[in-house]
Amino acid sequence: MNKYTKHIVSLLNLSEKSVDATLNLLDEGCTIPFIARYRKERTGNLDEIQIARIAELNDKLKETDKRKETILKTISEQGKLTDELEHKILACWDNTMLEDIYLPYKPKRRTKAQIAREQGLEPLATLILMQREQNPTIASKRFIKGDVKDEAAALQGAKDIIAEMVSEDQQARNTVRGAYKREAIISSKVVKKMEDTDEAQKFSDYFDFSEPLRRCNSHRLLAMRRGEAAGVLRVNISIDNEDCTERLNRQFVHGRGACQTLVAEAVEDSYKRLINPSIENEFAALSKEKADEEAIKVFTENLRQLLLSAPLGQKRVLALDPGFANGCKMACLDAQGNLLHHEIIYPHPPKRLYAQATVAVLKMIRSYNIEAVAIGNGTASRESKDFITDALSNLSNEEKETSKVKQTPKVFVVSEDGASIYSASTTAREEFPDEDVTTRGAVSIGRRLMDPLAELVKIDPKSIGVGQYQHDVDQGKLKYSLDQTVESCVNQVGVNLNTASKHLLMYVSGLGSALAQNIVNYRKENGAFTARTQLKKVPRLGAAAFQQCAGFLRIPNAKNPLDNSAVHPESYHIVEAMANDQNCSVAELIGNKEAIKRIDLKRYVTAEVGLPTLNDILQELEKPGRDPREQLEEFEFDASVHSIDDLYEGMELPGIVTNITNFGAFVDIGVHQDGLVHVSQLADKFVSDPTTIVHLHQHVRVRVTQIDYKRNRIGLSMKRVKQV
Repeated sequence: MNKYTKHIVSLLNLSEKSVDATLNLLDEGCTIPFIARYRKERTGNLDEIQIARIAELNDKLKETDKRKETILKTISEQGKLTDELEHKILACWDNTMLEDIYLPYKPKRRTKAQIAREQGLEPLATLILMQREQNPTIASKRFIKGDVKDEAAALQGAKDIIAEMVSEDQQARNTVRGAYKREAIISSKVVKKMEDTDEAQKFSDYFDFSEPLRRCNSHRLLAMRRGEAAGVLRVNISIDNEDCTERLNRQFVHGRGACQTLVAEAVEDSYKRLINPSIENEFAALSKEKADEEAIKVFTENLRQLLLSAPLGQKRVLALDPGFANGCKMACLDAQGNLLHHEIIYPHPPKRLYAQATVAVLKMIRSYNIEAVAIGNGTASRESKDFITDALSNLSNEEKETSKVKQTPKVFVVSEDGASIYSASTTAREEFPDEDVTTRGAVSIGRRLMDPLAELVKIDPKSIGVGQYQHDVDQGKLKYSLDQTVESCVNQVGVNLNTASKHLLMYVSGLGSALAQNIVNYRKENGAFTARTQLKKVPRLGAAAFQQCAGFLRIPNAKNPLDNSAVHPESYHIVEAMANDQNCSVAELIGNKEAIKRIDLKRYVTAEVGLPTLNDILQELEKPGRDPREQLEEFEFDASVHSIDDLYEGMELPGIVTNITNFGAFVDIGVHQDGLVHVSQLADKFVSDPTTIVHLHQHVRVRVTQIDYKRNRIGLSMKRVKQV
């Protein structure tokens, strides 16, 4: 059994067998998507979320183990490691408790207590702490020598030692910790000299703010910490110092007398100078860590929804990157996303060459047989959509019948999040070395319509503007979580082996940047793959990598139809047996619902393959390579609304969800400024998690509840609004 199994079982309340099997699979080098999809029998059908949590805890416990090794080595080198202490350290899996155990042995800078010990005052400190001495001043005279000039210096040195002993006492630290858990208040005040600056106004809600730390949600805490980092706010976490000191006195001070007075003074000093600052920092870090986790959770869920946005598919697209003064950049793409043509039109002020722009758009639609138009949702998006709609109305029925344009292209507004990052990236320069950033941006918008996932993986996930405070959270944890989310989405959808870019392939289970590049190179040198088994010919792609990646790669029109499905090559023999039993070929079995219904799965159960895998195989045979993403829908803003001045309280409007935070959802209603549906206004019931009600790019109906013209803010509600 894995050494971490029992501890993880106690934390996650999962079966010991499932956790142990998952840990073993992870140690074998299996990826989370592979384990979740193709090793259900071994894990007891755990899902990706459960497996990811096991993997996360496994990594944390390994880090704790490394820390234990360092601690044991340090204490052993001091000659202070007893069997009892070693057992206590090895049995501890709580990092905070582990550091408390280590604290008395932790190498320190030269503290007041250390100086007092060097002066030989530790026996006096022990004598006072026992609280049996009638006159500690007389007792202190024996220690006057060297740097200890008099009784007062001796007693002060002894108190310094006692203060450090109290600060290193595990029970004392837990007493203060308990007070922080129960009653800590987080507060913020504006730095006076910054109060009237433009930078400070962003944090005006926190100029004089306080609330219990346990109730402070992530977006408020991160906002305060951002204000603190900007030098605008002073943030403090505090408790009732007097009450806490009294609790510590009850632990260390016994009775009344001169020694007790000295111990009480040492306890107060210990609390103010050592324990309280330490525990305050600890809770500041813990609260920040918790806020980070919540913010990262929101960000990753938004990213998942964005990556799994409905694709248009392989259609010929006219992409429009909207703008006013600099015009609208147009790019014509073929069904594979290749750039065919680009130019700039000026349908909007200040130039407003409306007629010329209309002629140009219609010419592009006719010349390149355009089937859909993609418009970026940035500046001038609404005006550009109105222009395109008007231009398309000029395609007469006669033209449609005599030209290549068989029907009016559909128009879609596409998220531009991160498009500017992509257009200036090394990836974009490699793809379009002869084009400028505006052309690359327009191409990205068009490709996002065709396949959001394939295009968005080219951008650093952190640069995609969904979520909140992504630059304020722990960057290592954010990257790990986002990369894991991208990997999950890519493998959930599956990847076309013959058209996928390196950037998409590198997220496939078992592959990475190097193997992805090798696949692309092999494809260039040898032509399209015709079978999954050809992957074994790719340089450095061995048996282990093939096992991990093969089931997630698709080959349309492959010799073996199973190569275009999620059935893993290791299970092909099962499908072949099923086909033989139904007196047909594998190709004839795929999609044949009647034949599939006749299959008795129990006949194919073995020690290695159980019903979970067999049921997955049947689902694939019914709809091989099925895309789990939703169908794309057209959307229209309210025609009467173009700016914030057109709004009035109480009006209901259609909108698109553009961002989700843990305090609500932002909705584009077509007025150049997204409105906020606060979490309390999302539904007619209590909502704790906005993602349970809305998702990114969802089409919703909202009611205008507040218009703040000065701050350009719009309040919206979905309460008592009928959703279509």
